[in-house]
Amino acid sequence: MNAIVLLVVGLAIFAGGYFVYGRYLSRRVLQLDRGFATPAHTQSDGVDFVPTNKFVLWGHHFTSVAGAAPIVGPAVAVIWGWLPAFLWVTIGTVFFAGMHDLGSLWASARNDGKSMGSLSERYIGRRGANLFLVVIFLLLLMVIAAFAVVIKNLLISTPSAVIPAWGAIPVALLVGVAIYRMKWNLIAVTIGGVAALYSLILLGDRFPVVLPEQILGMSPATFWIIALFLYAGIASLLPVWVLLQPRDYINGVQLFVGLGILFTSVLLGAPQVVAPAWNSAVPEGTPSLVPLLFVTIACGAISGFHGMVSSGTSSKQLDSEPDARFVGYFGAVGEGMLALGAIIAATAGFRTLAEWEEVYSAFNEGGVAAFVQGGGTLVNAGLGLPVSLSSTVLATMAVLFAATTMDTGVRLLRFVIQEVGEVAGVKVNNILGTVLVVVIAVALVFSQGADGSGGLTIWPLFGTTNQLLASLTLSIIAIMLIRKRSNPWPALIPLGIVFVMAFYAAIVQVGTFVTDQNWLLLALDLVIIVATVLVGIEAVQGMRRAKNAPPDGEGHPGEDASVEEAGSRPTQTP
Repeated sequence: MNAIVLLVVGLAIFAGGYFVYGRYLSRRVLQLDRGFATPAHTQSDGVDFVPTNKFVLWGHHFTSVAGAAPIVGPAVAVIWGWLPAFLWVTIGTVFFAGMHDLGSLWASARNDGKSMGSLSERYIGRRGANLFLVVIFLLLLMVIAAFAVVIKNLLISTPSAVIPAWGAIPVALLVGVAIYRMKWNLIAVTIGGVAALYSLILLGDRFPVVLPEQILGMSPATFWIIALFLYAGIASLLPVWVLLQPRDYINGVQLFVGLGILFTSVLLGAPQVVAPAWNSAVPEGTPSLVPLLFVTIACGAISGFHGMVSSGTSSKQLDSEPDARFVGYFGAVGEGMLALGAIIAATAGFRTLAEWEEVYSAFNEGGVAAFVQGGGTLVNAGLGLPVSLSSTVLATMAVLFAATTMDTGVRLLRFVIQEVGEVAGVKVNNILGTVLVVVIAVALVFSQGADGSGGLTIWPLFGTTNQLLASLTLSIIAIMLIRKRSNPWPALIPLGIVFVMAFYAAIVQVGTFVTDQNWLLLALDLVIIVATVLVGIEAVQGMRRAKNAPPDGEGHPGEDASVEEAGSRPTQTP
């Protein structure tokens, strides 16, 4: 089959989701109100709470949630065939991720920008909230540690990405000053920032940076990991407008340019999908498609981490509540497009089925490497760009998105530690919280040696933990909708499906860890399972209480009616 069919059908589904289902959720289910005073205005502090242009905020939100996961997951999952991966990415994005991401952004904005951990206490109860924080803590720790290793590996394997990856930092700083201090035109700043970033990509391709065997007494792997955590710690402490927002915004635009290059290459080159639609001859040791497909592709279909970003940083920057549809739902669509690109690159970026089977000779043998290799081949064939330059563009995309997810993750985990401190009656300031995050993550990364392989120690639990967290987030959204007397089924249906698949996968992993005698992962898996079950019970009880309680009586008008109230920002609470 020609890859153009996959591309056109996939993009059509995403467009229909945003313009039809996303509009329905915004107007009829969540009833987004332009007159509602968002936390960015009511608690504006110039550091975390900053009213932000929706396009800039979308850039931050999108690149924070995207990372490397929507590339890695789909590029691994095509080992079962391109059709299951394609269906889960498209359907999951439209009906699962869209509701989850938009709903968690709305839920947090309606509650003073509080995180999902804090919201769980209000809507589920103190016991459920404490257990919720355990799941959140483990998930964020997995993301931070694993992405540091992913970035390190890419900087070593693709040295041409070093200059653009680190050069993006001063570019972002200049963009932040231009937008917020000099008040330059956003379009002009965007063009200049993207041009600077792609100039760095050309420079990096011309002058790849290969570190010596020893640098400051460290191996290249150790040096890159230390440098990444120093950067992430500093970035997480800076006001969001200084680095976080502009970096993520430029990265978001750069991603769409990169996706445009990849998709245009597909349209011009018309490559054939060499991988089977349904692979009945998977390599030995490949786990069952059900339930593993639904946790292998997390980001790119639905991801609990997105709820952490929505409620941790994005809700604090939301200028107007109706902007949540563009930031949250379209953010999910953008990630779905990235996952679609990964599927096409990993199935149509090879000349023959034999060549594809050689790469996919075992489970987890695909991933970023298959995306960069396949995507580079597609761009070379479609646009005639040198394979090395094409690979540099795609590797830089992967590094930049993993880095933005990593520094956002450090900021979010600092919030979690501060929330734990509040529960324990101990005040943890920003600096102490950040130091604790970095120390814990670095200890995990180096726990297996100086190469940083310890960062992947608990990564096998990411998929299940991430999806279980997504189901718990949807339970909070459902409780809020029940209290509003709004339709909760757009949240309840994905909640049920995701919970069943993720819980099933967690149980399957118990057997795997016992067989492998991996007692650490077994213990953590059991902790996650028990915590999730207990939080789930509390959530069901919370839904019953919400159903029997008087309605919230917010009486929000629909999106169209609220446009007439622009300029009026009364402070409202749920």
